[in-house]
Amino acid sequence: MRLIQFLMPLSGMLLLSIPFAIAAQTFSSHNTRFSLETVAGGLEHPWSLAFLPDGSMLVTERAGRLRVIKSGRLLPQAIEGLPSLAVSGQGGLLDVVLHPEFADNKTLFLSYAHRSSQEMTTRVARGIFEGERLKDVSTIFEALPRSNTSRHFGGRMAFDASGYLYISVGDRGEMDRAQDTRDDAGGVHRITLNGEPAPGNPGLDDPSINDTFFTWGNRNIQGMTLHPETGELWTHEHGPRGGDEINILSSGTNYGWPEITYGIGYSGLPITLHTEKEGMAQPLHYWDPSIAPSGMAFYTGSEFPQWQGSLFVGALKLRKLVRLEIENGQVMEEEDLLTSLNERIRDVRTGPDGSLWLLTDSSKGKVYRVVPAQ
Repeated sequence: MRLIQFLMPLSGMLLLSIPFAIAAQTFSSHNTRFSLETVAGGLEHPWSLAFLPDGSMLVTERAGRLRVIKSGRLLPQAIEGLPSLAVSGQGGLLDVVLHPEFADNKTLFLSYAHRSSQEMTTRVARGIFEGERLKDVSTIFEALPRSNTSRHFGGRMAFDASGYLYISVGDRGEMDRAQDTRDDAGGVHRITLNGEPAPGNPGLDDPSINDTFFTWGNRNIQGMTLHPETGELWTHEHGPRGGDEINILSSGTNYGWPEITYGIGYSGLPITLHTEKEGMAQPLHYWDPSIAPSGMAFYTGSEFPQWQGSLFVGALKLRKLVRLEIENGQVMEEEDLLTSLNERIRDVRTGPDGSLWLLTDSSKGKVYRVVPAQ
């Protein structure tokens, strides 16, 4: 019941009609035909999308800008007042998620890469959205220690039904850090709205585990979403060459990286000889070769009844959208979509209008809306 109450505000959003200036492209899946409408273009490596109660949308650009799409138009002026951030390699402005009571308090959360004299890390800031700027911005999470690499920042976030915030932090390209529970890299952290360790975290009663950790042994999580019925937190993460994984996260669980993996090193040499070990979780599903997954959402809309309950995953390397049919927590079927589009899919969201929404990762990135073909 708590999950239903938490999700209900989304269903009550005021939806604005969205004009589309660019003709829709039509595609097929094995059980339906659909169109891809271009809502906005010219975005510099867009990373995340969030839907506001008035029907407008927020889009992050990895280059360090937070943009607004209103009445179907990308506003030219970026939001002011963002926290200080670093744009380097895979780092920059990453995810944006709304406070569970955003309609009342206008509070949102941003994840991003940050640089100091001690090098770079993943941070999360909280601020109040005033339409054209953020105010009262404060840092509520910082992964330590920092390092001089510009990769594997993680940065995906999600709220659970209790209002706790989950944050992924990659291994920063230093794989052994993912097995060190006194190092914030290579795992998922769970905090309160004020940045405190969430009650029940496994490290609260164990001094060998940092107190914000929820899971560890995760290489670089780039997709995170709640199951709409069970409330479980589903994630996917990049493997090396092969071994991209989908996992259902469980508190205090070690997901094995780099002690176990279904992938190999980029050199072609093994990282480990093991795909399983006692005390380390097996993935629910994995890809070999790698698809480089990014963005993930269960489809819960009414526009595509054939897709109800399907899990959609964007792919960067293989440039497609993957649809997974899920039954009783297991992947029963996998279907590749949009293979002819030749776009790196960075984020996937189910919109309050019942459509599926996509972001493409390029210097001229787009926002697409997936709707039934006419």
